[in-house]
Order: sequence, then structure tokens, then C-alpha cells
Amino acid sequence: MQADGPRACRFGRRWYLNNESWHPSVPPFGEMKCILCWCVSGETHCQRQECPPAACSSPSRRDNPCCAKCR
Repeated sequence: MQADGPRACRFGRRWYLNNESWHPSVPPFGEMKCILCWCVSGETHCQRQECPPAACSSPSRRDNPCCAKCR
């Protein structure tokens, strides 16, 4: 039996197409820019952006709010 095609994913109140990616929105915080979600055959997968450890005592998040970097 053959499937009708790739299945979409529902996340919150929205539907996403197969292979589509997005940053989730979580009330009351809003869009979570450091987390990426994607739809794979009807299943939603999410992952937080991985950051290398900062090698200084007071890292900054000015250029990238997800990862701290040394100046």
C-alpha cells in the first residue's frame, strides 16, 4: 500500500509541510530563535542551537543571542 505523500506536522495551532523548518513560538515568550524545529514525515523534531563553550571570563551575546562569545 502506498502513502498519499509526505505528511505535514502540527505544532501549536500551525501546520508545517514535510521538510519545512521553523523557530517555535511559545507564549508568553514569543519566538524561540535559539531553537529550530523541522517536520519529517509527520513528526516534529526540535533542537536547541549547540554552542561551543566560551573561553573567557565574561563572554558577550551581542552578535549572537543564542551563543556567548569572547570579545
